[in-house]
Amino acid sequence: MSVTSAELVPAPRRTTAGDGHHELGDTTALTAGPGTEGVARWLRSTVGAATGLALPERPGDSPGIVLSVDPALAPEAYRLTVDPHTVRIEGGSAAGVFWGAQTLRQLLGPDAFRRAPVDRGRKWTVPEVVIEDAPRFSWRGLMLDVSRHFMPKDGVLRYLDLLAAHKLNVFHFHLTDDQGWRIEIKRHPKLTEQGAWRARTKFGHRASPLWDERPHGGYYTQDDIREIVAYAAERHIRVVPEIDVPGHSQSAIAAYPELGNTDVVDTTSLTVWDNWGVTPNVLAPTDHTLRFYEGVFEEILDLFPADVSPFVHIGGDECPKDQWRQSPAAQARIAELGLKDEDELQSWFIRHFDTWLAERGRRLIGWDEILEGGSRAEGRAPVESDEEEGAQRPLDEEFRQGTRAPGGETTELGLAPGAAVSSWRGYEGGITAARAGHDVVMCPEQHVYLDHRQAPGDDEPMPIGWVRTLEDVYRFEPVPPQLTAEEARHVLGTQANVWTEVMDSQARVDYQVFPRLAAFAEVAWSTLPAPAERDFPAFQRRMTAHYGRLDALGVDYRPSTGPRPWQRRPGVLGRPIEGAPPNV
Repeated sequence: MSVTSAELVPAPRRTTAGDGHHELGDTTALTAGPGTEGVARWLRSTVGAATGLALPERPGDSPGIVLSVDPALAPEAYRLTVDPHTVRIEGGSAAGVFWGAQTLRQLLGPDAFRRAPVDRGRKWTVPEVVIEDAPRFSWRGLMLDVSRHFMPKDGVLRYLDLLAAHKLNVFHFHLTDDQGWRIEIKRHPKLTEQGAWRARTKFGHRASPLWDERPHGGYYTQDDIREIVAYAAERHIRVVPEIDVPGHSQSAIAAYPELGNTDVVDTTSLTVWDNWGVTPNVLAPTDHTLRFYEGVFEEILDLFPADVSPFVHIGGDECPKDQWRQSPAAQARIAELGLKDEDELQSWFIRHFDTWLAERGRRLIGWDEILEGGSRAEGRAPVESDEEEGAQRPLDEEFRQGTRAPGGETTELGLAPGAAVSSWRGYEGGITAARAGHDVVMCPEQHVYLDHRQAPGDDEPMPIGWVRTLEDVYRFEPVPPQLTAEEARHVLGTQANVWTEVMDSQARVDYQVFPRLAAFAEVAWSTLPAPAERDFPAFQRRMTAHYGRLDALGVDYRPSTGPRPWQRRPGVLGRPIEGAPPNV
């Protein structure tokens, strides 16, 4: 049974409903205009598989399903027109056509989200309607942490399908952290041979006395990564890889001890971290460390082509400075560069890779800590030799001292003009960056960290952070009112983040992410009123149909009535935070 246009998630901009319907059958053709061939393949492999309909190709403008690009529309905009004879999907680009195809799938009903027909004798109908739609933001993302708990490749591909079903178009792939390195780097094989595996894992928050004594780990081969990137591109999703520096790097130091601050720590005794929180073990600010990570990023750029992944995330968050304060080598580097303190040293480290990526046509993005340290630390490290990664061109003294980046100017924050900021510690970092002319992705933890608990009850499994209900997420506003209209243009969009310390399985990830991702998707896609004016009861009514889609997709979401018995984890300590900052 089909659904009405009033049951779509996210809500479209403009809908004009008719009185009739269009019936799909064995004779229904699928005609793909130039540039829409990939969308046609997707429709046959998903809707075709669920309905049992072959959807054969027919030349010309035959009745049935017709896909076409209309350059007059915005790139991700679409127009879906259903009359008794034809289902026509027009988009400003193939991406717009794809989002229109996702809407068509929703109109067919929840069974269109299955992998095979449940009733081969049924009739498939689509209500007569004209839907004109376009997204509010160009960046509609989900960050998935696969370092704390590894998600095998098939699970990642499944999540790309779930993003596409919600018209999300950015997959932020958090690949490295203290607890595991998850991507093969051929020139540094120990990153995965040793850095991808830990001996045991804390069960619950770090205050918990419980341990899972089984070894945990895994990584993606370079061919796995190429497959993930290609699979995402077919669904018009950009993949943003994250390689975290200079903090959150203990797994790399465990594999290559010379990357750490060897003059103050016996780094040969370090292992991949088995606990949660922030470890004091950070990268040493040496030329060797920079050359090592340049080699890492060279392979990253090859695996994530610029046309589908223009951004590279370098982390930059939560970098304790204690070892640098104690390290004679780090203090000598601060003096050599004429920096004021360890904060400026971190800033100098980040700006090195900002310049390095910009020279290669990429855009750095990092957590809002990359704004710290001031503009005096701009530039990148001097090159004294070509020891491991091939010759580097010499740099003049001005650039050596970090006062100028080659090939262009920097902004008042010392970053290359193309650098962007993930604002996670609230809105302040994003506001500062936008006012300085930098693009911003708003992902404040107080609102869109989906590892935070969904209700205050004791039966929530391993509760983390503030209570953030479905309604809280639905009332999240990505653009802070402090920005002028011109400054707000730098808000590329928004992103929900999923940190997996207490998510040891795909089912646990599903529980934390859904159904809240549906509310987030509507915030990212639809043009909504101010938070207090949003019609949450109407959204709940549309979610009634959407739960059926999630059921058909096999998503182990949290029911509105609370966790099912097998979703609870009684007696396992989490990290609840009482109270919460108000919404913007």
